[in-house]
Order: sequence, then C-alpha cells, then structure tokens
Amino acid sequence: MKCAVVFLVSCMVVLMAEPGECIWGTILHGGIVFKEEQQAQQRDQQLDRRARVHYERRFDVE
Repeated sequence: MKCAVVFLVSCMVVLMAEPGECIWGTILHGGIVFKEEQQAQQRDQQLDRRARVHYERRFDVE
C-alpha cells in the first residue's frame, strides 16, 4: 500500500510540474549565466588595458 501511495504521489508531482521546472534547466541556466559573467569580466579587463595604454600615450606616463 505504501508503494502505491508513493508511486501515485510521485506521478502527481511529475504531471503537475510546470514546463522548465526541472533541476537540469536550473543547472544549465546557471552555467550560461556564469559563462556570460566571465566574458563580461574579460571585456572589462580589455577595456581597462586599452584605456590605460591610451592615457599613458597621451600624457607620457610610465
């Protein structure tokens, strides 16, 4: 009897879940966001280097 209840409850949970409410979607979304943040950080570092070089050339700072 307990197995039947567990089976029915788990089926109900699966059937009532909204599309996209799985753990895999959350994990993949987190990985995508992390990758985008890394790319943004690299772009910022490149811009900082370019700005520093431009400033040093313009004002002859070493």
